[in-house]
Amino acid sequence: MASSGMATVVLLCGGCFLAMLVGAEDPYRFFDWNVTFGDIYPLGIRQQGILINGQFPGPVIHSQTNDNIIINVYNSLTEPFLISWNGVQQRGNSWQDGVSGTNCPIPPGKNFTYVMHLKDQIGSFFYFPSLAFHKAAGGFGGIRILSRPGIPVPFVTPADDFTLLIGDWYKAGHSALKARLDRGKRLPFPDAILINGRSSNGATVTVDQGKTYRLRISNVGLQNSLNVRVQAHTMKLVEVEGTHTVQNDYSSLDVHVGQSLSVLVTADQPVRDYYIAVSTRFANPVLTATATLHYSNSKQKPQGSIPAGPTGQIDWSLEQALTIRTNLTASGPRPNPQGSYPYGSINVTRAVRLANSAAQVNGKQRYAVNSVSFVEADTPLKLADHFKIGGVFRLGSIADYPTGAKEHLDTSVMAADFHAFAEIVFENKESIVQSWHLDGYNFWVVGMDGGKWSPDSRKDYNLIDAVSRCTTQVYPKSWTAVYVALDNVGMWNLRSEFWGRRYLGQQFYLRVYSPVESVRDEHPIPKNALLCGRVAERSTPPL
Repeated sequence: MASSGMATVVLLCGGCFLAMLVGAEDPYRFFDWNVTFGDIYPLGIRQQGILINGQFPGPVIHSQTNDNIIINVYNSLTEPFLISWNGVQQRGNSWQDGVSGTNCPIPPGKNFTYVMHLKDQIGSFFYFPSLAFHKAAGGFGGIRILSRPGIPVPFVTPADDFTLLIGDWYKAGHSALKARLDRGKRLPFPDAILINGRSSNGATVTVDQGKTYRLRISNVGLQNSLNVRVQAHTMKLVEVEGTHTVQNDYSSLDVHVGQSLSVLVTADQPVRDYYIAVSTRFANPVLTATATLHYSNSKQKPQGSIPAGPTGQIDWSLEQALTIRTNLTASGPRPNPQGSYPYGSINVTRAVRLANSAAQVNGKQRYAVNSVSFVEADTPLKLADHFKIGGVFRLGSIADYPTGAKEHLDTSVMAADFHAFAEIVFENKESIVQSWHLDGYNFWVVGMDGGKWSPDSRKDYNLIDAVSRCTTQVYPKSWTAVYVALDNVGMWNLRSEFWGRRYLGQQFYLRVYSPVESVRDEHPIPKNALLCGRVAERSTPPL
């Protein structure tokens, strides 16, 4: 359902009455979601999954730039629940981010209505449950943000548009995996790879010979980088997390955990079915799952061997990553070219270096950033900040650079000034491929290389057409540098997308603050905000 103009939206929410004023002039779309536990069989055995309106994975959100998205989420689980929106920037509105540092959980049997404005965004993203290791049980789905009519798109409209949610999967349920982490143990190696909630040969993409199709691919898994191939077909990369890219052709593409991208595939081969193959990277053994690219008039199943992909080959993956660049002449969400923002000539006013590490703290496995392993507060940080409740967190509890200190526990929050222009260098001295995500923002990936970062590394930064995205990989014994314009006031989660690592502390919050505290910079606290912890007895202001 879509409409436009200024409107008062009245929602009846399980007996509670909620009135909200929705943004002027932009269209708005309503969704009602019931979140339940249910039986799923992705590996042929019964597992407890998290379903949205009875679906696993959840429904795809179809939208376009500047839409107001209103999602009433009813929690029919037996546990508190939240949904977060990977890549949706929530401009001036971290109230809707759906992580524990910004929102109180939705209690069992209750609801919460997210009100989001997709301001100046296009692209391919996904949503996921953010609490209690629920992500290991499902509850995730795709998000498509189309360009507004009249805004040029740098490719011919495809015949159809498909979402492929890929990720590692476990036979153990989310509660068992969470309990393992709570005991201070690492996650085991996964049991399988899923494509749209199914193991090999379960998912199908149907195409007509001679036509071109868009595949939106998101790695919604817990820890593994994955490689994607389409047998006998090339993939033309056209978009990465809201940025139109230089249109290179690839026979296979790495998609690291938490990342999203779009490719065009033309059905230009003889009529039959073909494998879509997804396999783990940098892991032993190699796990592979397949879906089917089905030509609509085909009567032949896929033939031959499943196309092999790279397995190790860190250098190969790094070289591929460096070919992913911004299409400077293409329009983004607005008609002006993506290259019109001169990120490479803006003075850096804040330099941050972040080093990930793993260590035993109090006899249990923990993961840290700059030696600090994050622990949850008893009150969402954003709410404590708004109501000026002391003792919940401390600004400066995480340093801007690796200190070499022993890993320790804290509720780490880094202060940042509104309108600062920051350089963030992710340093990975470990032997894993790391993946980092920042809520509320896209950043320009200006450099990545092996070895140790130094100021001389800046000489090789890409200051012209670096890709802008919200999730970046960091290779083993390597570094990745990004530039980010801190133009979005709020409390924003910066996290490892390795979900066991995030759960055990490899995350913190970036508090981007304006002393003006103007509604031009940040939305007021929502009237329907859930209150808990030390703010449970407070109240939100009248509308």
